[in-house]
Amino acid sequence: HTDGIYSMATSPKSLVQLISGSCDGEIRVWDLSHRTCVWKALAHSGFVRGLAVTPDGQSFMSAGDDGYVKRWDLCVSPDIDVQPESTGEWKGKNGFKSMDHHWRNPIFATAGETVEVWDETRADPTSHFKWGLDSVNCVRFHPSEMSLLASTGSDRGAALFDLRNASPLRKVLLRMKSNAVEWNPRRPTNFVLANEDHHLYTFDMRNLKSAILIHKDHVGAVMAVGFSPTGREFASAGYDRTVRIFDCGEGRSREVYHTKRMQRLFSVKFSPDARYVMTGSDDTNLRIWKARSSERLGKLVSRETRHLNYLDSLKERYEAMPEIRRIARYRHVPKNIKWANRMEIIQREKAKRKKDNVERNSGKKGKILPEPARKKIVVA
Repeated sequence: HTDGIYSMATSPKSLVQLISGSCDGEIRVWDLSHRTCVWKALAHSGFVRGLAVTPDGQSFMSAGDDGYVKRWDLCVSPDIDVQPESTGEWKGKNGFKSMDHHWRNPIFATAGETVEVWDETRADPTSHFKWGLDSVNCVRFHPSEMSLLASTGSDRGAALFDLRNASPLRKVLLRMKSNAVEWNPRRPTNFVLANEDHHLYTFDMRNLKSAILIHKDHVGAVMAVGFSPTGREFASAGYDRTVRIFDCGEGRSREVYHTKRMQRLFSVKFSPDARYVMTGSDDTNLRIWKARSSERLGKLVSRETRHLNYLDSLKERYEAMPEIRRIARYRHVPKNIKWANRMEIIQREKAKRKKDNVERNSGKKGKILPEPARKKIVVA
């Protein structure tokens, strides 16, 4: 690309197809097995804000700042320098900030000033959703509940909408703005929010009064989150120029990736086989990472497989030993990340000392029950 990569999408029917959209309006289709661009088009005037592949895997849709949603054939171009024509167009009243396609039906949703649901056979949206006065920056369909929709807005809230009643269901308001939302494909009631306060939050849609889990380790705003197809882990990317992989039930990341030239990250996706993670950054590059950093590429003979399984069993047996635990948890990070992490620890300790001093000097020591951090982040 010639500009920063802002959005990406993978095909549900192919392991090697990846679609990326940049800030100059260009869309490219990549063959991951050969690491080559097989199709490109100047699709929009402005940012490509959203990309989504249709359930049949034969076409994909794009949304941009120019207020257009366009449908394109997902194919290999015989001449990559020829500008292809879109197979469908939908015009909105304002520019779009995100989009997502339904997992089964021929409908898609866009986010902008409002959340709009479109039918591919109609020129105008079939439903409008709005909760508050601010704009919506991300929208996602539920993978199993066909009529459920989640969105995040500039008012620091995350909202759920029901397509059957054409009405909003629930909303949670956090202390800072959430940049992205993703549903867990393995646990249908859970979703993850990527927040500006350097953390990710897992919520249960049945109870939005507190988060289930807080995922920490980033030292900058988290801009994107992408779930593995297995639903057991997810990847996150943000302004601290690192990619982190979290297990769904853990608060700390198990892997962290960074390079010297990589700049701020805006998009992250897992491959359909859950073996690789793709990221798009502000330095115009698309990168492919291994989901397991120590995993060997290529086919393994049976002897190698048995040896690796034996090593894994040894690590599992002695994981409680302090030396083994320290080695397993250690990850090399740049100096600026370590410094920022140290500053966050100092700030938290300072706030805790101040709170303890206020309680002790006011005579309320031990009378005020501490509020869990999972509840403290929720404003309303």
